[in-house]
Order: sequence, then structure tokens, then C-alpha cells
Amino acid sequence: MEIVKTDIPDVLLLKPKVYKDERGFFLETYREEHLKEKNIDVHFVQDNLSKSQKNTVRGLHYQIERQQDKLLMVMQGAILDVAVDLREDSPTFGEHVAMELSAENKHQMFIPKGFAHGFSVLTDDALVYYKCSDYYYPEGERGLLWDDPELGIDWKVADPIISEKDQHQPRLSEIKEDDLF
Repeated sequence: MEIVKTDIPDVLLLKPKVYKDERGFFLETYREEHLKEKNIDVHFVQDNLSKSQKNTVRGLHYQIERQQDKLLMVMQGAILDVAVDLREDSPTFGEHVAMELSAENKHQMFIPKGFAHGFSVLTDDALVYYKCSDYYYPEGERGLLWDDPELGIDWKVADPIISEKDQHQPRLSEIKEDDLF
């Protein structure tokens, strides 16, 4: 597995080795020692599966309590996966990384604690599978406005479909200090 640092070095792009032949393909989707080789010691406790239609934007979400590292991959379709740095003391605070993940490229994105996360669906639909290092805890969930101009995220969708909850999240400049990392 090739592990590549992104523009925000703590967010990683993982490129699994894919073995293909006339029957199809095989790849390891997760191997703990590959992350440990990059000094990332994470233990995943929950797996999630999400299906969304084209132009859906999910996010930006994070948990201030029971914080989560996440490892995402796309099993069907394609998404633009986005991580926003919410670590106050980070030199990349308020910046984001956006990577296309697809069933075709089989890439994965590792997003550590301290980041808001979201994605947009670029194909007719997308099936997104991700691992989390802690359990979902609704009381600790927070959000960030998906189209905050300060973030400058190009979601690459023409007519975004946004949940009611995600339409009413605060802008980065409105987030209380207690809700940052």
C-alpha cells in the first residue's frame, strides 16, 4: 500500500495495491501495520456504510466529544472527499483537503481527529464505507457550514442536495472556541 501525505500532512491518501486478473481484482482495504509504519496508531471500533444520490453534499461534520479518526473508501461510484482542519494551533487551521475517491481508483482517505469531514457525490450514486476510531456520539456532534465562503470548497456539483441540518451549521468564524480542537 502506498501512503501519500496531502497538502495537510496529517490527512493521508492511501493507494492500496490492486491485484487484477481475468476474474476481477483483490485488494487489502485495511491493514493496521501500514498505518503504524507512518506512526499512526489507531484502533477502529465502528464501520459505517452510506449510500447517496448524485449532487448530495454530506457534511461538514465532526465530534468534539468522542473524537474520531476516519478511514474512507468508495465501493460504488465516486465522491469528492473533504477534510477541514479545525485544530486551533495548526498552521493549516481553516484549510481543507479535497480528494476524489472512487470505486475505480480504489483510493482511501485517512482523516485524523481534529478535522470536519464531508463529501459530495459525483456519480449517479455512491456507496461510501468508512471506519471510525470511536463510536458515534450525537451529543458531541458538531458541524460547519458546507458552503462557508471562508473555506472556499469547490464541491464539484451543480445543484447540491443538502440536508436541513447541514444548511444551518455555523461558519468557521462563528464556531465557539470550545467547539474547536
